[in-house]
Amino acid sequence: MPAQSKFARSAKFALALVSAGALLATAACSGGSKKPESTETMATPVPTASASPSASPSASPAYTAPLTGLPVDHVVTQRPFAVMINNLAPARPQSGLTQADTVWELLAEGGITRLVGIFQSKDFADPIGPIRSIRPYFIEVGELYGGVLVHAGASNDAFAILRGQHKQDLDEITNAGAYFYRDKTRKAPHNLYSNLEKLRAGAAHLKYPDHADVPAMTFSAAPDLTGAAAASEVEIKFQLSSYKVSYAYDAAKGTYARFINGKPHVDKNNDEQLTAANLVVLSTKHTAYDKEGRLEVDLHSGGKAILFQQGKAIEAEWADKDGMVRILKDGKELPFLPGITYYHVVPNSSALSAHVTYH
Repeated sequence: MPAQSKFARSAKFALALVSAGALLATAACSGGSKKPESTETMATPVPTASASPSASPSASPAYTAPLTGLPVDHVVTQRPFAVMINNLAPARPQSGLTQADTVWELLAEGGITRLVGIFQSKDFADPIGPIRSIRPYFIEVGELYGGVLVHAGASNDAFAILRGQHKQDLDEITNAGAYFYRDKTRKAPHNLYSNLEKLRAGAAHLKYPDHADVPAMTFSAAPDLTGAAAASEVEIKFQLSSYKVSYAYDAAKGTYARFINGKPHVDKNNDEQLTAANLVVLSTKHTAYDKEGRLEVDLHSGGKAILFQQGKAIEAEWADKDGMVRILKDGKELPFLPGITYYHVVPNSSALSAHVTYH
């Protein structure tokens, strides 16, 4: 069972906690910009509605979500959906990412990136997308979580894997077109969407199992950050100098707010900025194998990594262990804070410091 936050039980302390939360909310709403003031000296953040769905902070939750460690009111065993989400500029803002438990960002061809959103613990009716095609290493990411793969088409190699190995997927082009739809307010190919109701119906139609054993993640509400470097501002470069992802740590919320090229990266469904409690950067081998620049990305051999949480950076390693990518320090797995985790996979042809800067 993941570690849980402990809360004081006295009425006096509870009243003080509520007062502190009100002051934080007032401070958060005082400015027009979405980019928060960064703070380097941090305590464990006060739980808020964005950090935890628990309605009563005075009681430990009976259950927690496997991929976030956040409180839920029932056992979460439903099978995740791993959705390939377009990240080209015409596709932004995307829809549904604030509801994902985990998000991966990986390179596709030409230096652009694509996102894989893992959806499991939250029920919502809003759109998810725009949805695009899949690559072999995106298949591997989805299968880390036992997810049904959701995509629109595939590279030749990915299609061969999907069909030759009988992968369980929902493809708008070949086997599940009825469970996707086009948004006429956007231009193709950046206008293909679905939602959880349609995806569940598609998976049921194809008789895919609706439950899965997701590899257990390790969580701690108070990780040991002794010796960790200050990292309230983080910038990540993949390949293109014209595309930079950055994050700013919000001390009041205990999360990193995401930006693309200096502008808030928001969810079209609710206009909320994307945030994460944990940021992971993985360095690994990328090999281009054809003239179109299609890639092989090694998600098994391990390598250098950086974990960002609570405004701090921990230089670490990553390893393929127990069916999941794990973040290790001196051979010991590092716990995540309860909340959403964003992974960023960069080539090891350059030093990790060439892709990531923080202060």
